[in-house]
Amino acid sequence: MSDKPVLFMACPLFAQAHDLLNAHFTLRHTTEGTLAGSLAALSAMTDVEAILISLAMPLDQQAIERLPRSVKAICTYSVGTNHIDLAAAKTRGIKVLFTPDVLSESCADTALLLMLGAGRRALEGLRLLKGGDWPGWAPDQLLGKDVWNQRLGIFGMGRIGQAIARRARGFDMEIHYHNRLRLPPAAEQHAVYHDSLAALAAHSDYFCIACPPAPETRGVVDAALLARLPMGSVVVNISRGDIINDNALIAALNDGHVAAAGLDVFAGEPEIHAAYRQMDNVFGLPHLGSATLATRLRMAALLRDGLTGLLAGRTPANAAN
Repeated sequence: MSDKPVLFMACPLFAQAHDLLNAHFTLRHTTEGTLAGSLAALSAMTDVEAILISLAMPLDQQAIERLPRSVKAICTYSVGTNHIDLAAAKTRGIKVLFTPDVLSESCADTALLLMLGAGRRALEGLRLLKGGDWPGWAPDQLLGKDVWNQRLGIFGMGRIGQAIARRARGFDMEIHYHNRLRLPPAAEQHAVYHDSLAALAAHSDYFCIACPPAPETRGVVDAALLARLPMGSVVVNISRGDIINDNALIAALNDGHVAAAGLDVFAGEPEIHAAYRQMDNVFGLPHLGSATLATRLRMAALLRDGLTGLLAGRTPANAAN
């Protein structure tokens, strides 16, 4: 019998990440395809010390109370923790480990991809080319919006927001931001701080959402805020889908006040608002922000290191509670 700690894999991982964890833990798996099924299978295991979940597996108070008493940690393969009742986990004495920092640069790359794809009408161009309907170059063909020298408004100037700003300066963009707290000058790097989201919107040719998800941000990008954006602006979301009011954004895209949107995240994903699937001015990706092999391996390694430390009696740096 192995003397390695037992980790229950409610979230299956790709081979390289699986092997990375398997070297340090005894991995338990389930064939159940639902959270309820996984929790039912887990309930019969009395030696499991940690479980691995994803954003698609929410753990509320009731689910956490049902976890075996042997569970010491919930490891979420994500930087977000809003799918877990942190207070309930704390009450049970269970640490929640997450993956901050290691995915910031990849997510920032994706934000620039969304800005360029939406602003330069990449989806329409691909459809024209691949559909065999391209008639050749024309002076007025798919005229888009410049990215260079535009004003970029970043909602949430944390690790990801600052990484986006570093890249955007290479496009000679003028950086504006709104945060709960103003950054020190060395971190601002001459970015312009706005003490309200409405003020930021008014100065954003590109409006990029990079804030951490929280109850108070749900639906905050609504019709009133979108109306504050300059005419013909572009909205980009690299954070969580429910920060945007879908109906409000779709209306703004349809009437042209918002020229385009670059979205990597959606409310209710994968069951996204049906209108997004039909709109040429929505450049969408299926939640690919951190989807590089190196980044996803770093996420697994961070959970491995945090869990190893926790089980050895140390407090992991990536503990969320």
